[in-house]
Amino acid sequence: MSEFEKKRIDREFQIFTSRNFESPKRCKNLDQIRFYVQELSTLVEDFKRRFNYVPDSAYNLLTQYNTLQNQLVFANFKNSY
Repeated sequence: MSEFEKKRIDREFQIFTSRNFESPKRCKNLDQIRFYVQELSTLVEDFKRRFNYVPDSAYNLLTQYNTLQNQLVFANFKNSY
């Protein structure tokens, strides 16, 4: 895969996520975050299958959502007990 194709895929991913995903900082609902994690995981698998390439920004965004999800789960756990 050429560098041009990688940059094109990176740009398309960036446009897609900006239109369809809310910033992790703005998410406050655990179900919404779980949905985004599931969608991003599916998207990463699709990129691997179709292009044998996944943009680094996809992994970074997935990490941000997972971190936020873990924080909210821990906060809910602390409040429950």
